[in-house]
Amino acid sequence: MKNKIILLLAILATPLFASAQSKSNDQIERQIKSLGVEKQISVSFDQAGNTSKLKAVTDNFRQGDTDAAGARAINMALGFFYAGNALQNSPDRVMLTLWVLTKRPHFAADHHLIIDTGSGQIDLGEGRYSPKPQMDMEYLNYEISRQDLAAVANGSTVVFRVGQNKFTATPDQLKVIRAVAKIADASQAL
Repeated sequence: MKNKIILLLAILATPLFASAQSKSNDQIERQIKSLGVEKQISVSFDQAGNTSKLKAVTDNFRQGDTDAAGARAINMALGFFYAGNALQNSPDRVMLTLWVLTKRPHFAADHHLIIDTGSGQIDLGEGRYSPKPQMDMEYLNYEISRQDLAAVANGSTVVFRVGQNKFTATPDQLKVIRAVAKIADASQAL
């Protein structure tokens, strides 16, 4: 009888533990501030669609790397959407976009992305290429698993290899990547 009561209590408590594994948008905003990335990361709620969006935008890669690639500037954005105004479940995948400011396209023919974390490589493949010549922009869009994002976040020297070009992540970019990885983990509270 005692075992049945313990089992019943465990079953009834499961929803309580599951709800403790979520983060409201207010909690996410506090986490963003505590991580010191409020200028780079924002969370917004669209009431009409009942969805929230986390968006992170980094500064540019090092000028020497972008010059070598023939671009004027390259920065990175990370983000994901989730239902409602609380992150109930960690996203399986996070969008990773490289924004390339350039007078002429440089990555149309080869935008295969491999991320070297210092302890391994993550091959994100070709992704989706989106040129915007009227804006002097190229967008290189990829999806990265949350587990791979965590591996990038834990990397020591992280290098993004796009085609024949390489871009070493700056300390500020790594700070943003680490913050997004922490925020995307619904089980990781403040």
